[in-house]
Amino acid sequence: MHLYASTPPPTSGSRLRPALLVVTAVLALVGGLLLAWPGRAGAAADPLISRGRPATASSAESSSLGAANAFDGAASTRWASVEGKDPQWIRVDLGTGATVSRVKLTWESAYAKAYRVEVSADGATWTKIAEEKAGDGGTDDLAGLSGKGRYLRVYGTARGTSYGYSLFEAEVYGTVDGGPPPGGGAFTVVAAGDIAAQCTASDSGCAHPKTAALARQIDPKFYLTMGDNQYDDARIADFRAYYDKSWGAFKAKTHPVPGNHETYDPAGSLTGYKAYFGNIAYPQGKSYYSFDEGNWHFIALDSNAFDQAAQIDWLKADLAANGKQCIAAYWHHPLYSSGGHGNDPVSKPVWKILYGAKADLVLNGHDHHYERFAPQNPDGKAAADGIVEIVGGMGGAEPYPIEQVQPNSQKRISGQYGVLKLDFTDSGYSWTYVTADGVKDTSPKYSCH
Repeated sequence: MHLYASTPPPTSGSRLRPALLVVTAVLALVGGLLLAWPGRAGAAADPLISRGRPATASSAESSSLGAANAFDGAASTRWASVEGKDPQWIRVDLGTGATVSRVKLTWESAYAKAYRVEVSADGATWTKIAEEKAGDGGTDDLAGLSGKGRYLRVYGTARGTSYGYSLFEAEVYGTVDGGPPPGGGAFTVVAAGDIAAQCTASDSGCAHPKTAALARQIDPKFYLTMGDNQYDDARIADFRAYYDKSWGAFKAKTHPVPGNHETYDPAGSLTGYKAYFGNIAYPQGKSYYSFDEGNWHFIALDSNAFDQAAQIDWLKADLAANGKQCIAAYWHHPLYSSGGHGNDPVSKPVWKILYGAKADLVLNGHDHHYERFAPQNPDGKAAADGIVEIVGGMGGAEPYPIEQVQPNSQKRISGQYGVLKLDFTDSGYSWTYVTADGVKDTSPKYSCH
């Protein structure tokens, strides 16, 4: 049986599990069981190694209940298998060999009565490291494990209800075997927003083929886009006709985010964007995601949905699981801007979360100019421990003039298309703003918080 069971987070479905015990009774039971079974409970010292990793499953009840939901850190999302069928499984790729010491499973009301936790080096041959034969739902915290493998799966053999199997979260803790040490030396990134107007290189005034040539010449580790990748309404046909002919040349090395123009697609918000970029833009099953490079943690956000709790919950969990010293985040709408759109308060709650996590750098688009700010806090006050913001919306769309200069704005350039060349080290960063006429601005060198 379970060592303890807790009521799972709320779900949008109708299968909510009733409370089994009053709070005091649960706490008393947990305390007694922790003493009786010290090997299976208690927080492990090893780090979380499964957050945001690629995941697959034997089935999914619907496209919105995919396997990635169980590894995204958001309490409001879940994986659910098809109903009424045994066995079912969910699997995560940890990216490299790992030693697993703890697995924590948070079940929705459709729980497993019997299941195994298994590891594998190749995804084909599996070794059992834990087994439950009398599950009753809630949360299973399996500590004191010892298993080695790149892949981990939860293999359900008997459902606890007439439904399927459903997990809010599956968390794997342990250590990566033989991986690189923290950090990985210096690397360069190219970034821009507001890119592909409806024109091609045959049009003399078309800018995005020129910024694409600049970006490609720099030959960075990867590329970031800060939204409004394709104008005017980001249809898939326009992506193929314009963006793909310029910035599409290095799509496989691009980590994009959507802007407001991606929501204008008559086929549906983000439809053309998702159809064009596919898993590149949805590596974790959502329009926001994160990844690491060297000693940096990069967070790609969808500022069209900053009012949705799921993304905010995910961001908090992602930052809590981050093990890198340096943090950069990027999205479309800037909190501070001296351009035509000006300041956009939709980003302030996100800034507060990032500031609390000691984030270093934020990249935005939306306003079609280049601008850099001194480090500042979410209230726009200069602060040595503040976040540096760059507006880089000069990727190819028609420029906007500078209007009301904001406090802490250190440099502004309008009317000159270009890209950001960002140079990262294990402990800091700097950048230049590069146009067809050369470098137009060079930043100070900053150290990570």
